[in-house]
Amino acid sequence: MKRYLFSLLIATLSYGLSSAQGPPANYDESAVPPYTLPDPLISPKGKAVTTVKEWERKQKPYILKLFTENVYGKIPARPAGMHFKVTETDSAALNGKAIRKQVAIYFSGGDDAPSMDLLLYLPKTNKPATVFVGLNFTGNHTIAADKAIKPARHLKKKDRQMTDSEAIESSRGSSASRWPLEEIINKGYGVATAHYYDLEPDDKDGWKQGIRTTMKDALHIATDEWSAIGAWSWGLSRIQDYLESDAAVDAKRTILIGHSRLGKTALWAGANDQRFSIVISNNSGEGGAALSRRIFGETIRNLNTSFPHWFIARYKSYNDHPEMLPVDQHMLLSLIAPRPLYVASAEDDKWADPKGEFLSAKNASPVYALYKLQGVTVNEMPNVNNLVGETIRYHIRTGKHDVTLYDWQQYLEFAEQNKKSE
Repeated sequence: MKRYLFSLLIATLSYGLSSAQGPPANYDESAVPPYTLPDPLISPKGKAVTTVKEWERKQKPYILKLFTENVYGKIPARPAGMHFKVTETDSAALNGKAIRKQVAIYFSGGDDAPSMDLLLYLPKTNKPATVFVGLNFTGNHTIAADKAIKPARHLKKKDRQMTDSEAIESSRGSSASRWPLEEIINKGYGVATAHYYDLEPDDKDGWKQGIRTTMKDALHIATDEWSAIGAWSWGLSRIQDYLESDAAVDAKRTILIGHSRLGKTALWAGANDQRFSIVISNNSGEGGAALSRRIFGETIRNLNTSFPHWFIARYKSYNDHPEMLPVDQHMLLSLIAPRPLYVASAEDDKWADPKGEFLSAKNASPVYALYKLQGVTVNEMPNVNNLVGETIRYHIRTGKHDVTLYDWQQYLEFAEQNKKSE
């Protein structure tokens, strides 16, 4: 007990959690309370699901419905009148190695419709390219220093004295380490990204400006029927819609990737949209890949206190009772099956509970076994900078909460291996 109390004190001092967020975070493995995970292969009537047919016709839709009703909310369909406009093309981008396109994705008829700015880099090849699809945090202009990239519409000014143009130029290329374009292009892959604020600003009142309000009538959905994560996920599917129209893209092999809250987003988008051929979760943590019933690091209460807009209202009823949720996050991962899935953690990112992410990947593996695919079969966490698993793969690397070149190297290799196994 003394050890547990000491760990709670250290967590409080280290992370400064407010009392509104509930008990201080637990970082002591010996203090993790016992928990029992729901089995994704047990039907609502208590029967074992033993075939792919049973899984796809009944159990998978049932689990998706549980997540829709209790965690993320609905995902509306593609709207009528949606259209695209390529606003810029450069065939000599990245010192001549790539083609850069900038595309306006309009969500309804007319060029005054709500829209999203897509930035696309493609390798110069004679065949359609496989593309990594993901949202970015700080604007398209921050993923590369190229001054031709259209700046974000929504700027996060670090210095209130800055003009918009000064803020743009000071942040241009600031997130390039998270998007190693030359490494990706050199391997023969492309990148498609958009600023997540184009869909909904990331604050509790963001829904007032975002598509949950501006597209409410066109999508026939009330603002409280879905969440910010739902809106961002919906946007990823709209990027896929565009990619299917671009002959330079192999739209049947698009790879969905997301980090942190956008990792949660990628998993929810991948669960709902089967068109993404591979799904990658990078440090997605609580509400993403990490198990909710495993009380370590961030909890449901922490999420809903700090980010009340990310999930639907009903999720808040589980703040202090994750055991009452009819699902846990390994079941979200299981919805990706049989498509390849990569879950990655960082050693210093205790808040995201790396072990909880590993155990979630492991407990999704029985669903992949229905398809005669091997997931994560080892029982213990791998050492840092090592990976385990086949169709479900997992690694934990040294370092902090981030997307690094090491992560990207593993994702590129994973994509290559799965391309060869097709």
